Amino acid sequence: MGVLLTKKQASIFILLKHGLIGDYKFEGKNGILDFVAQAGCIQYDPIDICGKNSELVLQSRVKGFSKQMLYSLLYEDRKLIDYFDKNLSIIRIEDWPYFWRDREAYRTGGRSRDEVNAVCEEIKNIIRERGPVSSSDIGFNEKVYWYWSDTKLSRAALETMYFRGDLIVHHKKGTVKYYDLAEKYIDAELLNSRPHSDDFEHLKWRVMRRIGAVGLMWNKPSDAWLNIDGLKASARNEVFAKLLDEGKITEIGVEGIKDKFYILKTDENLVETVLENPEPKARCELIAPLDNLLWDRKHIKALFDFDYKWEVYTPKPQRKYGYYVLPLLYGDRFIGRAEAIRNSSKGALEVKNIWYEDGFIPDDKARKDIEKCFERFADFNECNSVIFSETC
Repeated sequence: MGVLLTKKQASIFILLKHGLIGDYKFEGKNGILDFVAQAGCIQYDPIDICGKNSELVLQSRVKGFSKQMLYSLLYEDRKLIDYFDKNLSIIRIEDWPYFWRDREAYRTGGRSRDEVNAVCEEIKNIIRERGPVSSSDIGFNEKVYWYWSDTKLSRAALETMYFRGDLIVHHKKGTVKYYDLAEKYIDAELLNSRPHSDDFEHLKWRVMRRIGAVGLMWNKPSDAWLNIDGLKASARNEVFAKLLDEGKITEIGVEGIKDKFYILKTDENLVETVLENPEPKARCELIAPLDNLLWDRKHIKALFDFDYKWEVYTPKPQRKYGYYVLPLLYGDRFIGRAEAIRNSSKGALEVKNIWYEDGFIPDDKARKDIEKCFERFADFNECNSVIFSETC
């Protein structure tokens, strides 16, 4: 294709790909499925200050989104499923077979393996008799070595059986997971299929999946490649070369950035859209801290001149902004970041602070659009009002 884009054009391309600029690209439950199909996965995190990360990803893109829609697709319709992709994620049930390597690795390895293996069949029988269980339902309270710290054998066993694909998350109550047998909910053909017997073909699939998830990627070390085993620099270079040779990805240049970027071949028409319509309608949206768009923070800084750090794990004295601060997108630029909390006792969304980027001073229209964004965000959080602090 040989296209050279300006930074602005590249930014608009990636935002159109994500459905974050112009008219809403995704709507309702089908829109959730369409976005997950495009993105491959959305990252899950249990912290809930103003919505969990996966919910925050979807509320910025899916018109009419509610938290119950996602819950229903996961635990009632079973069209989505919790599993590992880029860390703990939500994926389509159709993609389950492609992660058989991960499941096999946990069958032959993992911590406290002997202790876990000794109780697996007993736990399966308990589930067959009782139905879905949590770690507090089944005994096995002795402590064993686990990933962050020692934990109860019940938790280690259930999580290991989940990693292995013997169990799925049947439902959640808050952050408590209830597990059931995978064979009851996943079609046998999907459950036992093992696509991509060739490791290199699997790497190609994983890389294309991540390029599709971000929209515009470079061939550099990046957090966007997390959890792709075997993707060292030499393998990554070989994968990119092969995908280019096969015509599955397209190289894109961006003015002022020496590194080349790559898009899926199927997104070339979106580049044409950007070149034909350089000013799509602006929207104002709050973006999730682990949003697919933000998986490579250096990439975002290069394209948008926006430097974002999620400070949730930063000690309080060292935080520049706050504990759970979300980027604020307006049109084709990040105009700042905001800290908002859901105050359930007041039924209100409290906006504690908005930090605008240097050089951005909101005019009357921008202020109205920003206020509408927070009103939508309050609705998403089932709040009746928005309370702006004096610092906003």
